[in-house]
Amino acid sequence: MSHQRRLPLVQRLFVALGLLLMAAGCSTTTPPDSVLAVPAPPQKYAAIVVDIRSSKQLFEVNSRAPRYPASLTKMMTLYLLFEAMESGRVSKETQIPVSDHAASQPPTKMRFRRGETIDVDSAIRAIVVKSANDVAVAVGEYLGGSEDEFAAMMTSKARQLGMTSTIFRNASGLPDDGQVTSARDMAVLGMALHQRFPQHFHYFSESDFMFRGRLVRGHNDMLGRVRGVNGIKTGYIRASGFNIVTSYEADGRQLIVVVMGADSARQRNDHVEALIQRSLSPAIADAPTRVMYAEQQ
Repeated sequence: MSHQRRLPLVQRLFVALGLLLMAAGCSTTTPPDSVLAVPAPPQKYAAIVVDIRSSKQLFEVNSRAPRYPASLTKMMTLYLLFEAMESGRVSKETQIPVSDHAASQPPTKMRFRRGETIDVDSAIRAIVVKSANDVAVAVGEYLGGSEDEFAAMMTSKARQLGMTSTIFRNASGLPDDGQVTSARDMAVLGMALHQRFPQHFHYFSESDFMFRGRLVRGHNDMLGRVRGVNGIKTGYIRASGFNIVTSYEADGRQLIVVVMGADSARQRNDHVEALIQRSLSPAIADAPTRVMYAEQQ
């Protein structure tokens, strides 16, 4: 009788042991770090992480898919302005006129009136910190003669840098169906700015600046949020979602992180932080990763 009473207990122990082994097997083959939630649907999301020093790609999803750059466009506007400074064509004190066309751009902008000018140093800060569309267009007109000619210059420079999927139509990133890029191309541009113009890269780490007696605050909440983040540019239009190119430099590591298409700025920033942490951990960075899109969560 005692043997008959013990048998069900033994069976239950074997069943419990089997379940534990199955759970252990599942956790071994699918660790939590192998699933990455992303804050966007697949038709908008794109991301890439590149080690600047080695040019090694540490992470990518949809990195060559066509996407709208939004205000990431201004990175190329600044690239050409930095080139003009390097060649001596302009100095930090050069006054750039703001045309009626430039002043008429929709916000975000500095709200210039007809006949006003802005010096190059302030123009750079207005573009980086405020993402000012009026100033970006004024710079484009000054360097290119017209915004259309400047956009052609931007596209030509993109090809020289190896940005194979990018076409620029304006200097600001305001909506244009023909203005397209990719996360991979934006990483190329971010690295080019970092490597070609180290003397100007400090602008991208500024979160505010004084202009005509008032404090102008910026949009890049990644600055000061994660140790080592030192720029560079955010962007948003309805068609693109929330975009960002982020530079990270700390403890001997240098990364460029691009995230495009997020549903909100907060989710985008959380995702950038997760990608940085992932990229700094060799065990996680080298593991296969399954992406879970926003609509699957």
